[in-house]
Amino acid sequence: MNRFLGHVTNRIDAKGRVSVPAQFRSIIQKAGHIELYALRSLHLPALDVGGPELLMRFDQRLEQEDPFAETADDMSFYLHADGGFLKLDGDGRITVTDFIREHTGISADVTFAGANTHFQMWHPDRFEAHRTRVRERLAEKRRQENLRIPVGTS
Repeated sequence: MNRFLGHVTNRIDAKGRVSVPAQFRSIIQKAGHIELYALRSLHLPALDVGGPELLMRFDQRLEQEDPFAETADDMSFYLHADGGFLKLDGDGRITVTDFIREHTGISADVTFAGANTHFQMWHPDRFEAHRTRVRERLAEKRRQENLRIPVGTS
């Protein structure tokens, strides 16, 4: 399967490295990646991480913008100055740099969370809080949708 699914929390070792979960590493290796693109999420305290195609997808969206518009400048800055590459070592580990720590608050452990075409890196407590909020929002949406369905229909 070529999707990043599930979540795993791994400990950062004494040298500041963390192992990418085996199921995520398998997808990365099948694609032939030794380097990953990471971008600080705009709305979450997490990094979005994927192969070079993640950056290419964002660059394609950027190409649709008027190159003289401020939005294009902002998007380019965000993608290129506020993103970076993470190198995988031979054992499938990433060095947890200040780039990662500053935005996520990651210190001793990293939660890797699947996001279909890419994965996210979270501080475990922030991941759990976000997961709880997402489930609550979806449960409330479901309750609201059920209230709109007339009795006796399905």
